[in-house]
Amino acid sequence: MGADPEHADLAAVVLVPFPAQGHVTPMLHLARALAARGVASTVAVPDFVHRRMGSCADVASGGVGLASIPSGIFDDGGEPPGFASIAHAMEHHMPAHLERMLTRGHAACVVVDVLASWAIPVASRCGVPAVGFWPAMLASFRVVAAIPELLRQRFISDSGIPILTDGFDKDQENADLRTANNLHILPEELQLGTKELLPWLVGCTASQEKRFAFWLQILQRTRSLRCLLVNSFPSEAADEDSDQLHASQGLQILHVGPLSIHGLLEKVENSPKLPGKNPSMWQADGSCMDWLDQQRPGSVIYVSFGSWVAPIGSDEISELALGLEATGRPFLWVLKNDPSWRAGLPAGYLETVTGRGKVVAWAPQGGVLAHEAVGCYLTHCGWNSTLEAIQHGVRLLCYPVSGDQFINSAFIVKMWETGIRLRSTRRCDVKDGIGRIMEGDDGRRLQQKMYELRERVMAGEARFVAKRNLEAFVDGIKRDDLPFHQLAAKVYTPPSQIVVPA
Repeated sequence: MGADPEHADLAAVVLVPFPAQGHVTPMLHLARALAARGVASTVAVPDFVHRRMGSCADVASGGVGLASIPSGIFDDGGEPPGFASIAHAMEHHMPAHLERMLTRGHAACVVVDVLASWAIPVASRCGVPAVGFWPAMLASFRVVAAIPELLRQRFISDSGIPILTDGFDKDQENADLRTANNLHILPEELQLGTKELLPWLVGCTASQEKRFAFWLQILQRTRSLRCLLVNSFPSEAADEDSDQLHASQGLQILHVGPLSIHGLLEKVENSPKLPGKNPSMWQADGSCMDWLDQQRPGSVIYVSFGSWVAPIGSDEISELALGLEATGRPFLWVLKNDPSWRAGLPAGYLETVTGRGKVVAWAPQGGVLAHEAVGCYLTHCGWNSTLEAIQHGVRLLCYPVSGDQFINSAFIVKMWETGIRLRSTRRCDVKDGIGRIMEGDDGRRLQQKMYELRERVMAGEARFVAKRNLEAFVDGIKRDDLPFHQLAAKVYTPPSQIVVPA
């Protein structure tokens, strides 16, 4: 199950995710897809992730191994370590151990999560080709790739802070939106301001500057990459041509998603039977599935803010709780059993909603969204959650919290029209938003749009492109030809013509 990183012969491909659930999950999906095509794969994770997932029988099977890399982080078995501890471990403790793995093994290539860029120079020192992996929308990668041009055009300072252009009106919000639109990175109809568009603008100024430095380091390291596997589908925006081959030399983009679709794993007659569950760092409460069985079809509101999102605040939790109660509808709420999350619950709340509402620390999300009782999903709009909702045709009530969640939410609401944005967690807004999405013309329109998007993403050309690209990647590994010069995939070059307003 857990491969010994110091002594075991490595599989043909080593995959290195950023150590958060939302990154490990799609990397495991990719490993399974490669295994189904005859490429044994090892997913290398820090020890604190391995301890949480290594006992899960669904992780290492069907040609997929899970290797533990010492991180030097003290782990008491509670919540996983924070970003600062992880970043320090990735830079100062884990590289030497991965280097020993690669030196003693026989890896044909290393697939590196872009946010785990520390592994790129390690692979280079070992003479092993590195291929990038982006677990989110290509749209969010475009924003990061545009950083050098944003600096050159002085749209952002050297520390990543947006610079409002002279001549704008005094309406700060309107000026910020106009600044973001003038960047011309994503479609203007998304209506994203700079604070929602730029993923490093989180927390105080010092925090933003540290995050921006993290992204600059990633960009510097990823310059050597010539190929990027993206866990998304072609034509995220309906009118874009995702398979256009640009004449200029850039980064080769291969859409291989959504990797959560089991159909992508179907390849070889004699390939091993692969697991269907998503291994998690948290123990799911299976009783919620029995509870769902007792609810009417399409009646349940599912609420979850993902695995690694900072608490939204006790006041917001309190208002959200009261708003869910006020709807009079059954709800299933994933709320971590931690004081930072549950302190905001009104006194006696769990007893008050017993029977109609169920609150669990963690849920088997794939099974929940596939259940006929679920009618909508109140979500932070993490990319994995978004893809699972599309896969199962569940309408979305969007409440993004940080990072690329705002971009995902904008596509859901403005581009695909498969959900609505929750204005706030005030009880009146929660009740109103849920009412709109669960009934009436709005609800029916959203459901129809979601069915149309599911058909576009899960079948037809998008599925064909993903399977073709995965097979081309495997062929390139076997022929020792990375990247794949003959494949007509998109070559992405960061924007060089950003309009500066007069």
